[in-house]
Amino acid sequence: MASFMPDGARAQFDFSSLPSSQARSYADEFRSDSSASDSEYQHALEVVFDPENTHRRKSSMVTTDNPKLAKRSTEKRENTACFVHHLLERQRKAPKGDLSNLPEVKEDTKADKSAVTNHVPATNSRLLTKKQLSDMAWGVRELSKRLGSVRLKLRVKTVFLLTKAHDEGLIGYTQEVVEWLLSKDRETPYIVYVENTLEHNHAFDAKSIIAKDPPREGRLKYWNNELCAKHPLIFDFVVTLGGDGTLLYASWLFQRVVPPVLSFALGSLGFLTKFDYSGFRETLTTAFKDGVTVSLRLRFEGTVMRSQTKGKKRDLVEELIGLEAENDYTHKPDGSYEILNDIVVDRGPNPTMSAIEIFGDDEHFTTVQADGICVATPTGSTAYNLAAGGSLCHPENPVILVTAICAHTLSFRPIILPDTIVLRVGVPYDARTSSWASFDGRERVELCPGDYVTISASRYPFANVMQQGRRSEDWVNSISRTLNWNSRQRQKSFKEWVVDEQEGRNQRESEDEREKGKT
Repeated sequence: MASFMPDGARAQFDFSSLPSSQARSYADEFRSDSSASDSEYQHALEVVFDPENTHRRKSSMVTTDNPKLAKRSTEKRENTACFVHHLLERQRKAPKGDLSNLPEVKEDTKADKSAVTNHVPATNSRLLTKKQLSDMAWGVRELSKRLGSVRLKLRVKTVFLLTKAHDEGLIGYTQEVVEWLLSKDRETPYIVYVENTLEHNHAFDAKSIIAKDPPREGRLKYWNNELCAKHPLIFDFVVTLGGDGTLLYASWLFQRVVPPVLSFALGSLGFLTKFDYSGFRETLTTAFKDGVTVSLRLRFEGTVMRSQTKGKKRDLVEELIGLEAENDYTHKPDGSYEILNDIVVDRGPNPTMSAIEIFGDDEHFTTVQADGICVATPTGSTAYNLAAGGSLCHPENPVILVTAICAHTLSFRPIILPDTIVLRVGVPYDARTSSWASFDGRERVELCPGDYVTISASRYPFANVMQQGRRSEDWVNSISRTLNWNSRQRQKSFKEWVVDEQEGRNQRESEDEREKGKT
């Protein structure tokens, strides 16, 4: 992945959880797969958020099992080397409207790659102050505008290949792409990672791929979920073969730093898959040689917060927006997820409606009696949000879409909120049943009475590779092509209507005369 590094910060890698011999082996392999040089590993970017002007509730501030350690979370530092996130930090420090601090972003700029510290936990966006969250969201928007008008040249050595899961018909396409990337005709000896389930797949036949050219051995490797989560910077570029669901799976695999993702359309609809597979050779050659245009897609960070006061008579509204005692920590986090489409809180297998409380920052918005609530990103506006009656939204809009699913009321309407708000969607203590939360349709978890989910703009946007020169019309073309948006017969002009009316009158008169002649 492309990145820029400031001087003076040292990169670190955490292999302490592995046996000593395995750690040395894995560290060596990690360095050999990456396109960064040894000197580049001596630098990394530090992103530090000041803990001043704390805005979040204490119930959301707890980041460990020990509440006393919660205040120390804002003092932790995170090293990141992702090209996009380095520019976000530069954008955060620059005065608003001043883009002179981003000299690296210009036409055909080449960028280097460095490393990231894996053992230092990232600062969750729900822990940021209101000003920090606003500045972060503004930085993402400004950077997205700049990246949409330039072409980034990346030093690609390691390619991550993701194929639509459980589709045997795509294995042949995967094999074709792998053989092309590993071919000796390529100027760069690419290292290609495919899913570990293909290692012993007879249709993929990895042994025959290696046998055709023995030097390929060692350049065809296999990834699993753990590798993607812990060491995303091994990969310089992601190529997906499938539909929108495959792209969502790529977002799910890379929960923090996301390499640039180029998607070939082999699915059904294809809102996000912009490239035709039949021209994959020309597409990849151009991308690696001349650079790519990147669109930053807003992602949400969703965190499940578990109530610590079960058995007591409590009020969720009072706990989240009322006065709290000095050390009264009512909830603790139980998993955080980065999502690209939507977070849905619904009734799950329960036969009755869900009672759901919705909060925005320190304000109680409303209580909803419905089958559920869909909180969607602009990218996800054409998914479940659309089916629930929500608004269509261009992916560059900095908003959060909130739509009720079968609300038992005539007055609830979908609402659109700014991405600087931290939403909380919870189950009141007096609810008859629990609810269930899902994140991009995955990791379905039960929310018992008193539990809630925080939803905020993520610090890790999704870098989607776009076709050159088609940024503005791609989305409108997608909804017109796949959903037949505003498709109807065109109304005739008045002149055409008069002519047709006269022709119809003449035809009727002719028919009447023929009928009279018969009689």
